[in-house]
Amino acid sequence: MQFVAKFRHVRLSPYKMRRLVNAIRGKKVTYALGWLSAYPVKLSLPIKKLVASAAANAKYLKNVNPEQIIIKDVRVDEGPMYRYYKPGAMGRTNIYRRRSSHMSIVLEPVDTREE
Repeated sequence: MQFVAKFRHVRLSPYKMRRLVNAIRGKKVTYALGWLSAYPVKLSLPIKKLVASAAANAKYLKNVNPEQIIIKDVRVDEGPMYRYYKPGAMGRTNIYRRRSSHMSIVLEPVDTREE
């Protein structure tokens, strides 16, 4: 069985968040939460909340221990972009883009019979 959690409209760039997400893909949930807790970057907080939320879904729905779950898939997609303008050189305007992202995660229990 798979457990899913989503986090939408995160006000952080998806390009920067994908570096951290790629580091935890395929790892156990307890390892990922510990690694994200020790990582001293603001970007790790929403990813940590998403992993914790998906682990809580697994615990609530099927009473699965977080030590028995791996991160099967985690994605960071682009969300809506907030565009604004500031003055540029020679009276022109420069477009600035404030990017946001949508995150989704899929957890799967490790089959203990395959030892």
